[in-house]
Amino acid sequence: MIPKLKYVGQNFLLLAGPCVIEDEQMAFEIAETIHAICDELQIPFVFKGSYRKANRSRLDSFTGIGDEKALSILRAVGEKFNIPVVTDIHSADEAQMAAGYVDVLQIPAFLCRQTDLLIAAAKTGKVVNIKKGQFLSAGSMKFAVDKVRESDNNNVMLTERGTTFGYQDLLVDYRGIPEMKENGCPVIMDITHSLQQPNQTSGVTGGKPELIETIAKAAIAVGADGIFIETHPDPSVAKSDGANMLKLDYLKDLLSKLKKLKQVVDVI
Repeated sequence: MIPKLKYVGQNFLLLAGPCVIEDEQMAFEIAETIHAICDELQIPFVFKGSYRKANRSRLDSFTGIGDEKALSILRAVGEKFNIPVVTDIHSADEAQMAAGYVDVLQIPAFLCRQTDLLIAAAKTGKVVNIKKGQFLSAGSMKFAVDKVRESDNNNVMLTERGTTFGYQDLLVDYRGIPEMKENGCPVIMDITHSLQQPNQTSGVTGGKPELIETIAKAAIAVGADGIFIETHPDPSVAKSDGANMLKLDYLKDLLSKLKKLKQVVDVI
């Protein structure tokens, strides 16, 4: 389904990288580290990076370094390491533009019902990864999948990223993973965004990164086809979503544990 993807069928899929492209050096550093880990553990890897953050709480929040510059970095990462790349799009007119640089187009959770956006993404022929809205049931994602498939594109994935729980928290209902798998497409668990604490009075999203391993293990245990993790060498200085990111140094240990868990799950 995804071009340039290695080790397919041997392990869970990993979508990982920084929240947003901050600069070329950072993107290549993160990609090189994850690529080496995934080659060692034989985990299929898609590099993730947003070229622009369109959904920010405050006007002074960092949104990106410029669309073309960030997209060019994403393409360069994919070419250097011969790996697929995924990024978010926010409007229908962005679909064709981003498709010229990446292998997978991701639909943000808040926009998963936007028909024109889903159709535009589908029409590019790229793989479309749709994040489940925090306000939607797992069963309702069937209609988002249908919009892509009925636009002549069967390359679609769904991503669980938590459900709104009150005003400033999220929870994960793991019943949704097997339910979404009934659509006949891969289901990914977005670990780090599920641990966000959005809408804080400071205007800066909080998080609980200490629970990353817990959420990830549970996802593999219930049959998620892949996991999504945002990671950074130093989350404390990340320009977006640092509060719920995984420190890059911790990634190998986590993935090693998840691989062992997956092997057990596969024989149960």
